[in-house]
Amino acid sequence: MKVAIAGATGFVGSRLVEKLQAAGHQVVVLSRDAAKAGRVFPASAYPNLEVVAYTPAESGDWQKSIAGCDAVVNLAGVPIAEERWTEARQQAILDSRRLTTAKLVEAIVNANPKPSVLVSASAIGYYGTSETAEFDETSPAGNDFLAAVCKDWEAAAQPAKNAGTRLAILRLGIVLGMGGALAKMLPPFKLFAGGPLGTGKQWFSWVHREDVVDLILYALQNPQVEGVLNATAPNPVRMNELCQTLGEVLQRPSWLPVPGFALEMLLGDGAKLVLEGQKVLPKQTLASGFQYQYPTLKLALEEILSGS
Repeated sequence: MKVAIAGATGFVGSRLVEKLQAAGHQVVVLSRDAAKAGRVFPASAYPNLEVVAYTPAESGDWQKSIAGCDAVVNLAGVPIAEERWTEARQQAILDSRRLTTAKLVEAIVNANPKPSVLVSASAIGYYGTSETAEFDETSPAGNDFLAAVCKDWEAAAQPAKNAGTRLAILRLGIVLGMGGALAKMLPPFKLFAGGPLGTGKQWFSWVHREDVVDLILYALQNPQVEGVLNATAPNPVRMNELCQTLGEVLQRPSWLPVPGFALEMLLGDGAKLVLEGQKVLPKQTLASGFQYQYPTLKLALEEILSGS
């Protein structure tokens, strides 16, 4: 296949590019910073890769690179929990998803020949937060800021389907791997000061990075896969269990809670991601026939931390 990817240098995208390259596929990396992408994916190691500079929120010559691609993967979007949610940051969170998706879809609609499939990211923030409810792909959207972002993000992808391109939308949970969210949790545990964040009762719907990447590949390669799929492991846990399991795997105690106000001081509204949470089950993903390598948290953490 020839696959165009937006968001290729990110935590999930970089691993996806590695696996596509290893399987002999051609990759077109759409990047705002072509020089950075060239450093991340040097030609010596990635002979089947082409970097195309693009301005995500604008139409342009970059859109011509979509013609002739078999598939497009959209993972673009500024990080949600890296900075305080000022008004400007909220706008950037929304625009980097909605506008980028709209311009990618515009390129797909105008391409000749068209890609046969678009795999577009969304997030489990779509469902809102709850300590008691259980969500699957058929559950309605929540009514907070992240839910509104996800609704707009997903709506921007729909015209691709109307143009005849198969559309799979993956609502990503918190992706675990060496890096990302887990990297921020490890230091206190290694210093024997780890523990649950906030009340510890909130749900943590996680997924191993390898399973996310494999689900993207599965969606690219299997024509029956379309519509919304939750990219979460089938066994979500409460925060207490996450921290207890992390402590066990690291052979460190997990007793020192991090109060919610401390996280809010650090992350502002972004703290909601870990302080509130939601229990999300991948019913459609399992029904599609996808099989997880890491269905349980302990299995996932043991694999991730085996070299730490």
